[in-house]
Amino acid sequence: MPGHAPPVADERDALLAFLAQQRQGLRITAHGLTEEQARSAPSASELNIAGLIKHAARCERGWMDLVLRRESGPRREADESDDSDFRLTPDETLAGVLDDYRQAAAETDEIVAGIADLGQGVPVPRGVPWFPADVEQWSVRWVLLHLIEETARHGGHADVIRETVDGATHYPLMAAAERWPDPWFRPWEPAGPTT
Repeated sequence: MPGHAPPVADERDALLAFLAQQRQGLRITAHGLTEEQARSAPSASELNIAGLIKHAARCERGWMDLVLRRESGPRREADESDDSDFRLTPDETLAGVLDDYRQAAAETDEIVAGIADLGQGVPVPRGVPWFPADVEQWSVRWVLLHLIEETARHGGHADVIRETVDGATHYPLMAAAERWPDPWFRPWEPAGPTT
């Protein structure tokens, strides 16, 4: 994917294109990482790249559950902590969470493609302190804008973490991951062994 979203035909196309662009930015932060690096939390925060990708997939699915009215709001298992979806379990891998994120994105895109009116109401869950108590519903449009915002926020977190891990930044990572021929950015390369 190029460094910018492609031209768009209409509102739905624009929302999905910009969401796809933000997803790609988040995924790019994992390019070339080892399992250990993907799980590491080298900044002041406890966040890590693999956990952010896992969270983004879970977030998209949760919002699509609301859109389809499959759930009444955010859910958490009784034994889960507030940040459990930001951490990989011992049996999860970076490749696995990246694959799951691709699947969640495809599910979102398919669901949105099947909705005739982006103004369709989406109920605001009750009893969640960060959701407004005086708003009855959002629209699918609002949900997509929120997903763009949420993905961009976590992409920014992942950018800082990645730069802390090995100095890699967004455009050189994109150049490496996508094999850009353009000489504007020197593609990121893993550090060689020190002598």
